[in-house]
Amino acid sequence: MRRANLANDAYHHTQAVVEEENQNLEDSLSDKVKLLKTHAVNIGVEVREQNQMLSGMDDDFDSSSGLLQSAMGRLTKMAKSGHYKFLLYLILFAVFVFFICWIIIKTR
Repeated sequence: MRRANLANDAYHHTQAVVEEENQNLEDSLSDKVKLLKTHAVNIGVEVREQNQMLSGMDDDFDSSSGLLQSAMGRLTKMAKSGHYKFLLYLILFAVFVFFICWIIIKTR
């Protein structure tokens, strides 16, 4: 009977050790899952912010595209009307701006 008690005690001790190890592994896994959930939530927040920013940029590009199309339409209309003096002024202005930019870059 004594041997049966020793075997039974050893079994319960081994079972307690295994239970404790399982509990430690479960806690570790739970912590990792919580960390993963936190990262997933943070990624979701970042994605929403980036989507809002991209949507705003898309709207800005659409509005600037409209402005450029209207400006090009006016330039085309002016070029077709035969007012070469205005076209010459526009070209001279562009050359002047590029010249000023070139001077600024050279002096740096």
